[in-house]
Amino acid sequence: MELFGFDLMANLKDSEFDMEFITIPAGEAAKSLNDFNRVVSKMIELNCDRSTTILALGGGTVGDVAGFVASSFMRGIEYYQIPTTLLAMVDSSIGGKTGINIAEGKNLIGSIYQPQGVLVDSTLLDSLPREEVISGLGEVIKYGAIRDTNFLKQISDWLNDIDSFPFDKAVERSGEIKADIVSLDERESGYRRLLNFGHTVGHALEAHLGYGKIRHGEAVALGMKCAGWISEKMDLLSNNEFNQLVEPILKLPLPSFGKLNANHLMPYIQVDKKSEKGVLNFVVLDGLGNGITSTHVTEKLIQQSLKVLN
Repeated sequence: MELFGFDLMANLKDSEFDMEFITIPAGEAAKSLNDFNRVVSKMIELNCDRSTTILALGGGTVGDVAGFVASSFMRGIEYYQIPTTLLAMVDSSIGGKTGINIAEGKNLIGSIYQPQGVLVDSTLLDSLPREEVISGLGEVIKYGAIRDTNFLKQISDWLNDIDSFPFDKAVERSGEIKADIVSLDERESGYRRLLNFGHTVGHALEAHLGYGKIRHGEAVALGMKCAGWISEKMDLLSNNEFNQLVEPILKLPLPSFGKLNANHLMPYIQVDKKSEKGVLNFVVLDGLGNGITSTHVTEKLIQQSLKVLN
């Protein structure tokens, strides 16, 4: 709030908008029923109504909670996304997905509710802590992996000198890829699932380790290593392509957690949102830059893939 919120409020009040602000704690732990209820209660206290517009100024957590509140409050009010983190700029602010977490898993309660607009200014990243930048880069790598091999190679080259990383170019290309995929399948009935590459294992890591213990983009990056390994074992990805996939991932200073017990992760994978009638829709690569959804990824393969994290 201190970084950007007060300036935004001052500018809007100068334009004679009636403004109030509600803050939520930083981090994934704020995507909870308690914080959702607190925000809604505060809006009622402030006499908000169906003419109210929400501005979601912050990272992915703010956008997810604010979007879900907007979709639910009085059965739906307008909102705008103003992302301030790399992860939010390239991923969560685009596409209308909103949601909160419960003990059983990540984003199991939520909606698809499109914002009126997304306002992105990559210069806001100048204030971002390095670890948050690293988290966002996990999602940036994903876009190259599933859709654009040239972009993936560019990312790997850019990561040789992260201090001069062209975030404006990365944000623009990532946004183009995501917007294109979402436009073809807004409700995630099929094609949009490609955006979940690395997320099945990634979400399980977040839930198992505890929300806030590992950043989302970090978990996705680790999940992509597993998904790439599975793709190779299914003879969909060559060993050379697998190495090209993990090359930029290995350039990120990702956390390590010792030896992971597969039995601890599998319960979270089994309740994955991409499952239908007990069958998991797992995103793999049928060649680098060509993400597909497969129903043939077994629990045994997933368990075996975790060895790439140890």
